Amino acid sequence: QVQLVESGGGLVQAGGSLRLSCAASGRTFSSYAMGWFRQAPGKERAFVAGISRSGGSTNYRDSVKGRFTISRDNAKNTVYLQMNSLKPEDTAVYYCAAGQYSRSWLEYDYWGQGTQVTVSS
Repeated sequence: QVQLVESGGGLVQAGGSLRLSCAASGRTFSSYAMGWFRQAPGKERAFVAGISRSGGSTNYRDSVKGRFTISRDNAKNTVYLQMNSLKPEDTAVYYCAAGQYSRSWLEYDYWGQGTQVTVSS
């Protein structure tokens, strides 16, 4: 069992930055790939970024490439999402998830409660 708690969301102006953190409980954090997903009002949950168990592989949705960076610290049981050059269309609830290294939410077994990110124009 893994429990995930996100933090770091908030309100920021377009062009600004935020760093999301996701702290995991348990001693098996390094056994899971981690992902960040987001869900805007009226839209389906969408893949944002993923990172492999070791952190050696990452992948991103096209619209955030070059702006967002996913990383993890297995010693701290934490995964991060650094978000730069934020745009209003990045506004959503952001969720971290633990599971298989995949772009599909179906491959993730554990989810956090989400953190709101709002980007004003």
